[in-house]
Amino acid sequence: MNGYNRVILIVLDSCGIGEMTDAADYGDVGANTIGNIARAVGSLNVPNMAKLGLGRIHPIQGVPTAPVAGAYGKMAEQSAGKDTTNGHWEMVGVKLEHPLPTYPEGFPREIMDEFEQRIGRKTLGNKPASGTEILKELGDEHMRTGFPIVYTSADSVFQIAAHEEVIPLDELYRYCGIARELLVGPHGVGRVIARPFVGSNGQFTRTANRRDYSLLFGRTVLNELQDAGLEVIGIGKIEDIYGGSGITGGVHTEDNMDGVDKTLDYMKNVDRGLIFANLVDFDAKYGHRNDPAGFARAIEQFDGRLPEIVAAMREDDLLILTADHGCDPTTEGTDHTREFVPVLLYGKHMQSAIDIGTRDTFADLGATIAENFGVPNPGIGTSFYQMIKRQEA
Repeated sequence: MNGYNRVILIVLDSCGIGEMTDAADYGDVGANTIGNIARAVGSLNVPNMAKLGLGRIHPIQGVPTAPVAGAYGKMAEQSAGKDTTNGHWEMVGVKLEHPLPTYPEGFPREIMDEFEQRIGRKTLGNKPASGTEILKELGDEHMRTGFPIVYTSADSVFQIAAHEEVIPLDELYRYCGIARELLVGPHGVGRVIARPFVGSNGQFTRTANRRDYSLLFGRTVLNELQDAGLEVIGIGKIEDIYGGSGITGGVHTEDNMDGVDKTLDYMKNVDRGLIFANLVDFDAKYGHRNDPAGFARAIEQFDGRLPEIVAAMREDDLLILTADHGCDPTTEGTDHTREFVPVLLYGKHMQSAIDIGTRDTFADLGATIAENFGVPNPGIGTSFYQMIKRQEA
């Protein structure tokens, strides 16, 4: 029998499952996003992911180990770093050999002077900061002056925050395009991110109109799928992460549950190809804000929607759940953490309780998708398709 006709790949952003062997190099010894969350809240109630083998990957408080209907394992990251960009690009076959530049002291003056000259305004900030904290600090000044807020983090990002009534979205996106043109070569950050917000008098809330402007790092499995005439649908920030390369269609989302809704919508209409979603709330709302209770609720909320996704699957669909890095909310810092990521797979004609083991690279996922659809794998990675292929009904 031929391979799966559709692959539904959902990235549970930042849901790592234990420190990698090189975690000490990143200051992340002891990081275990899902495991530490479960301990922090007492127990994690995720019966549907448990059925797919989550508890067999790593002991998690409250998550049983059997029975399992599907395949399970974990993946190590080979790329340098622990960012969204690194993780997602490695999934589709690109290993980033060198860390992307970061700016713990803020961006150099020559970059900021050129940026301000080209946008015609001064800026505020220019330092590493929490996205919510910098709005508390500089939001009112931004409202008074009209100057956009520029900030970064431990990741390779240039973030521009602006109130939607002070700097309209189109103008903010234009600023991001200018920054993307400037930030190349040695200053080639992984992403420029638009961070619009609303509110007044120190009470500000970021909106769902975020946009990411990513560097392109080469040809991927997504390009091969597109060239073969297959649909590649990006849901959430997927289209932005890959700069639209290899994406045939896509939609941004409001939050995790909207991401699930959009995934279900595309499952009704896409006949063949890859439906690729990122659910970012785990990371943005809870991981970076050191909120293990909120993170746990978000995981359990997604688990409660998983039966809808399974029910919407066709006989020849493959569901894959994974993550792109960790963001352990129980650790002292607010940054991403260098962790293994879980892989859970399910198909209605897949054998049960398949342990795919610990994969050497995230790129094994892209290689598996390539083999399933019979397209070349332009990058690294070893397919595990033969372990999880469809069985005769």
